[in-house]
Amino acid sequence: MKPIFLMVLATFFVSAGQILWKKGVVSFLSPYFIIGLSLYAIGGLLIIVAFRHGKLSILYPILATSYVWVSLLSPYFLGDLMNNWKWAGVLIILASVSLLGGSNGK
Repeated sequence: MKPIFLMVLATFFVSAGQILWKKGVVSFLSPYFIIGLSLYAIGGLLIIVAFRHGKLSILYPILATSYVWVSLLSPYFLGDLMNNWKWAGVLIILASVSLLGGSNGK
């Protein structure tokens, strides 16, 4: 259970890092870019730790949820718009992750 928690936490860090990268893309010295890079690095370390203690076939699909977090958070922080196709994509990703993660490798 700990590796799954670490992977979910990692997706939050990676997603926040990506949003801050987009916000700070004006300059490499932008505080948003630097904080985003730091959050992304923390997410990467959490992924490594999770992989050391868990099954790749269960943990790797959880990484796909970072697309979901970015899609859900970017309208609030970046002003991006969600349309029906994007919502459908989010639902497909969530359904796929639940099927892959719950398959137990059998």
